[in-house]
Amino acid sequence: MIPRKLGATDLEIAPLVLGGNVFGWTADEATSFAVLDAFVGAGGTMIDTADVYSAWVPGHQGGESESVIGRWLGQSGKRDKVLIATKVGMLPGEGGEKLAPSRIAAAVEASLERLQTDRIDLYYAHQDDEDVPQADVLGAFGRLVDAGKVRVVGASNFHAMRLKSANDIARDQGLPHYHVLQPEYNLVSRTKFEGELENYCIAQNIAVLPYYGLASGFLTGKYRTESDLGKSVRGGRMGELLAGRGADVLAAMDAVAAETGASLAQIALAWLMAQEGVTAPIASATSVEQLQELVGAWDLELSKDQLDRLTAAGA
Repeated sequence: MIPRKLGATDLEIAPLVLGGNVFGWTADEATSFAVLDAFVGAGGTMIDTADVYSAWVPGHQGGESESVIGRWLGQSGKRDKVLIATKVGMLPGEGGEKLAPSRIAAAVEASLERLQTDRIDLYYAHQDDEDVPQADVLGAFGRLVDAGKVRVVGASNFHAMRLKSANDIARDQGLPHYHVLQPEYNLVSRTKFEGELENYCIAQNIAVLPYYGLASGFLTGKYRTESDLGKSVRGGRMGELLAGRGADVLAAMDAVAAETGASLAQIALAWLMAQEGVTAPIASATSVEQLQELVGAWDLELSKDQLDRLTAAGA
């Protein structure tokens, strides 16, 4: 496993980021701790979470994932072995909503407390907020950087035009740039990133850390027929993927699996890792066994022919 530079920053990360959305939700605390330990033990370096995880669960308020990670950091003593990424902009609370500067200021303090740390290595705007001038948003992030509470700033779910305008303002006004982008991107969901946004990130050396690398489980091969759609609450979305190019992609993945002996999850992640501009995909695990399968992707080197066939299947 060879570490990769995080865009134009001085940080380096492993080729896979561990998603923390499941911690305190579908992975209880003991399991979460075991997964985190296994990830670091395998050479993993960055853990991704958000203040809003997992506010969608009945009885949860948000911050559950950060709290689990914070307790693990406190008990394990591994804070200096990992980079922590979290987000602001989807969980309303003290200071307002979305990316209001007062909300950013309050939210970072709450995240730091839950994470039991004095710094956030990568702090994302979780979604764009067109109601707040971009200079004000970047100024709020800049104050956190100046205070040593945040090291690098990133953007999630931004369109190309807004990412570019934000970084133009940052350059002109001496504010922090968005050095990282977190878009939805995988073998069957490509239109939100490929094209203008992808080209801009490559040209500007913006690190890309895609989420939904396994398309919510579709690319593991779990959903192949209509009868499979009832296997989870995500069945409706899986049906849409299956009706599109999903079946063709799975067939191409099956062929590559037969050639390499790799699992479909490993192939999906290895394809992402091989895309120009992509630094590391994000994937979550609810067991140590699942985690071990996922990290195996960073040692899987697909041939140009295999990559081309996979790309063509989802085009």
